[in-house]
Amino acid sequence: MSDFSDYINGVIKEFELQNPNTKIYWIDVPFSEGEKRTLASVLSNNPPDLINSNPDFTALLAQKNALYEINPKDTAQFLPEIINALKYDDKIYSIPWYATSAVTIYNKKLINNSGVNIPKTYYELSEIAPVIKLKTNSYVWLPNISENDTMLKILNKYGINSAETINSEKSADVFNLFKNLYKKNLIPKESITQTHREALEKYMSESIVIFQAGANFLNMIKENAPSTYANTDVTTQLTGDLGQFDFSIMNFVIPKKAKNKQMALKFALFLTNEKNQLELAKLTNIIAVNQNALKNDFYTKYFEGDIMAKARVISATQLQKINPVFKAERNQKEINLLINEAVQEVLLDKASTQDILNRVSKEWSYLNSAHRIRQKVVNHP
Repeated sequence: MSDFSDYINGVIKEFELQNPNTKIYWIDVPFSEGEKRTLASVLSNNPPDLINSNPDFTALLAQKNALYEINPKDTAQFLPEIINALKYDDKIYSIPWYATSAVTIYNKKLINNSGVNIPKTYYELSEIAPVIKLKTNSYVWLPNISENDTMLKILNKYGINSAETINSEKSADVFNLFKNLYKKNLIPKESITQTHREALEKYMSESIVIFQAGANFLNMIKENAPSTYANTDVTTQLTGDLGQFDFSIMNFVIPKKAKNKQMALKFALFLTNEKNQLELAKLTNIIAVNQNALKNDFYTKYFEGDIMAKARVISATQLQKINPVFKAERNQKEINLLINEAVQEVLLDKASTQDILNRVSKEWSYLNSAHRIRQKVVNHP
């Protein structure tokens, strides 16, 4: 957040004026060091009072019984859907700060040259892929399918989010959709290893027609590929058969060992009030999670031709339809790795899709049962 130090320091100063006996010290650490330093400090006897985190890491800290539980009454200013997404074991351990929700960024010139409609679902995308390849010699998309939790979020849009549902006919259909695109050379061969950064490069060079990302990526396209930007438009992100959208969120947590829990909570709620959320949003293009902020014209109106504002309005609207949400599990990193290896094996035809999913289901179940055994040992020595 150091790029926005004027904003952060301004909020801190205003809060200190309203609470004259309170002094806030803000420590900004590199993202790569954040989790390691946070874990060490939270488990010490002198942790920070308030920490900026993400849901996956928050779940890990909650699992270690290291976080202060938030009273649901203190979350009334936020979207209920967001609060529900942040719950861990049906309890609230965090205050949401801001969200992002990807939109579909597309090259309207290449779409028009292909004579197809913009896809709304992954299956519609698979149907237009051969036409786009034939008419433009570009790929429809680079899905960066094994990056982080990308595939899990896609599966969640079909109600596939557990060791039981991963081993189903519907799940096999979703995996096979991508397998068929890959085998027929309708998505780049690098799709199984490359990230959204490489996808952005391919979009800017017009090697792919569709790019799914947050509205902030439009600035990069405008600055680095103005001719592509001139042909760019946006629409809602691709959905599965449940019709809901996915999103990412950053939040605040209060360590259980914090010395100033109530003041930390008060400051977190101050940072996320309507005024401060809107100010940060206008500086950064993030999506507010404060209900009143989301009613502002900034999130509801845009002028024709202003695709950055259009993307922001679409993203904000998508937050109203995020259930069932993708929730982090206790062994989320291991589950991510399990799914990502599975999708690579499916696309490379290492075995039948069903055989691969049978194994994934067993390994996922084992991860969950191993955690339950560890919990039982800890709770009942």
